[in-house]
Amino acid sequence: METSSPMIDLIDVNKTYPDGTVAVCDLSLAVPRGSVVALVGPSGCGKSTTLKMVNRLIEPTSGRIVLDGVDVTHSDPVELRRGIGYVIQQVGLFPHQTIAANVATVPSLLGWSKAQSTERAHELLDLVGLDPQTYAERYPHQLSGGQRQRVGVARALAADPPVLLMDEPFGAVDPVVRARLQEEFLRIQRTLDKTVMVVTHDIDEAIRMGDRVAVFAEGGRLAQYSTPADLLAHPADDFVAAFVGGPESSLRRLSVTRIDPAHLESMDGVTAAELGGTLDVHEPLSTALALLLGSDKRLVAITDGPRFLGVLSPNGVQSMLRASR
Repeated sequence: METSSPMIDLIDVNKTYPDGTVAVCDLSLAVPRGSVVALVGPSGCGKSTTLKMVNRLIEPTSGRIVLDGVDVTHSDPVELRRGIGYVIQQVGLFPHQTIAANVATVPSLLGWSKAQSTERAHELLDLVGLDPQTYAERYPHQLSGGQRQRVGVARALAADPPVLLMDEPFGAVDPVVRARLQEEFLRIQRTLDKTVMVVTHDIDEAIRMGDRVAVFAEGGRLAQYSTPADLLAHPADDFVAAFVGGPESSLRRLSVTRIDPAHLESMDGVTAAELGGTLDVHEPLSTALALLLGSDKRLVAITDGPRFLGVLSPNGVQSMLRASR
């Protein structure tokens, strides 16, 4: 995933408003290509300001913002935004345009033909789980909140941008729909391999979606930037420890620690009656533990596609958590 140069590189970036308010302070943050980086922190800590400086909806006071090797502070802001996907909480669909026309907005602005734009819109509606035969000619008011968010993601992806910026993208829907949208987005990301920055106030969403998590403190200070597992196991200071949830962080660690084949046991002497189910190796430990507890069995079979890797026991769960510290 990561290459020698990041796709997005913020270097000593500051944002101070005319009244003296410091929104972002000396921020240096490198976003690897093809990764999802979640920006999280309390209200007013500079998360959304940072995101908007990347596409120059807000201009930095000082510092450099480099996008794929180009300092965007010297780019034409309109052209810049057309090459960056942008998703916000209040989706902002055009109410008098069909869903297909909404998705095709940027391709149309870029001069694509109507046939190309329509084909792309249908392709992306299908990608986000909305059957174009059913939804393409509907209007925004005919969709649920979760469906409108899916359209917002499709519209942001329409011109195939290498970078996607998401500001509280799922914050306006209920928790059940939110979890489904998160999973749907991660599925899309595995397919498209975009470079994504996502702002959230929810630490659970940050650790679920982010390959890396940037925790912001008041005054726009970056308190810690690391993988979800490292963040939960080794908070940088008391502020980060409190923000990630104290004792709750142990439970969150289960959701970000992947199954390690090195801690699996062989199937020798194990009967089918002892197995609580079968799980893919790419699932988190929390899913494995849920299978063990829900079935009241002592083992779960772990596979990688059609290939059997071994069985996981409660002792294996514990050893994986120790190894991830």
